[in-house]
Amino acid sequence: MAKKRIVTAEVNGKTEEFLCQPRQTLSEVLRDVLNLTGTKEGCNNGNCGACTVIMDGMPVNSCLVLAVEADGSKIETIEGLAEGETLHPIQTSFLENAGLQCGICTPGLIMSVKTLLDSNPDPSEEEIRFYLAGNLCRCTGYDKVVRAVQDAASKCQSGS
Repeated sequence: MAKKRIVTAEVNGKTEEFLCQPRQTLSEVLRDVLNLTGTKEGCNNGNCGACTVIMDGMPVNSCLVLAVEADGSKIETIEGLAEGETLHPIQTSFLENAGLQCGICTPGLIMSVKTLLDSNPDPSEEEIRFYLAGNLCRCTGYDKVVRAVQDAASKCQSGS
């Protein structure tokens, strides 16, 4: 068994230092070591996007990133999106527009949407669908997700 490594990363604005095996994925460490269970485990092979987090400003499938690769990185998870009891406008829009059902894909979708809206505050429906192509959902049919993203874009632009 390989020696555990010390990794230091900024997770949701807080510096975290943790021990991990070189083979452990970022999703495993987020869930099992840091107790950030909002990041969901879906396929564990990078196909579904349920485990999407933001790493250094980019959406990544945390099941494909080794935790040791996160050393020195800035990571945002679904737990870091709300401010206290106040949900982020993206989270509110998903709730108000029924952009979720079972909830497995929802955290990954929301984190992907955040990176989309950070880079493109007013995406077209086509741009939204293209950007979310790596996030699979078996429940919603995507139309409500797209409407939630459009609503979130509007809220983010107006500062709501």
